Parts: sequence; C-alpha cells; structure tokens
Amino acid sequence: MANQRKVHESKQAPAPIGPYSQAVEVNGMVFCSGQIPLDAGTGQMVGQTVSEQAEKVMQNISAVLSSADLTLQNVVKTTIFLTDMNDFASVNEVYAKHMRDNKPARSTVAVAALPKAAKVEIEVLAVRG
Repeated sequence: MANQRKVHESKQAPAPIGPYSQAVEVNGMVFCSGQIPLDAGTGQMVGQTVSEQAEKVMQNISAVLSSADLTLQNVVKTTIFLTDMNDFASVNEVYAKHMRDNKPARSTVAVAALPKAAKVEIEVLAVRG
C-alpha cells in the first residue's frame, strides 16, 4: 500500500515564508510546520509580548488544523521554540488555555533566533481519530 500524501493549506493562517507547506498529511498523520505570530492578511508580526505572540501562534495552528478538518484536540506532539527560556511560563499559560484537557507529548527548546524576530514558534503533529 502506497503512502497517501496530501498538502493542507489555510488562508486563515500566514502563507509559508519559504519553500515548505503549512501542513502535510501522510497516512492520517498531519505534520504542521512551525507557526510564528504572523497575521494571515498582512504577513506582519502580531503582538509585542510573548503572550500576545503565543496567542496568535495558537490561532494560526488552529487554522492550519482546520484546513485538514482537525482541531487542537487531535494534536499528539508539539515542539515549542523560545528565544528566551524565561518566557516559558507565559507561553505555557496560553498553550494550556488552548489545549484544555489534551496534553500531548511536548518539547520546549531555547533557540538563538526565530524568523522575523518572533519570540515563539510552535510546530505540531496531529492524528485522525
């Protein structure tokens, strides 16, 4: 049986700023590219604080998942990238509000920099079912 590959795109999330897809599905697993706090309409950064940026990132992730007929409740793994690990608690608060009872596996790493000078980027893996 051949792997079924499908690209998912949402106009409600920012278009990729490089040669990648918003999300790619293979055999019911949806691999979502990292989202930063960009406005889908303008392509501009949203939010001054890390909490404001994390809120926009979660909205962007939800939009991408919606294009695959999924929600945050389908997420099984996340990776959070922070430019300052001191922002962990603030991002965690926003993340917990959106994930509610779903507690996927997660990694959080500090990085030197993110695209467009974002303070936070989050990527997710979601599954059907």
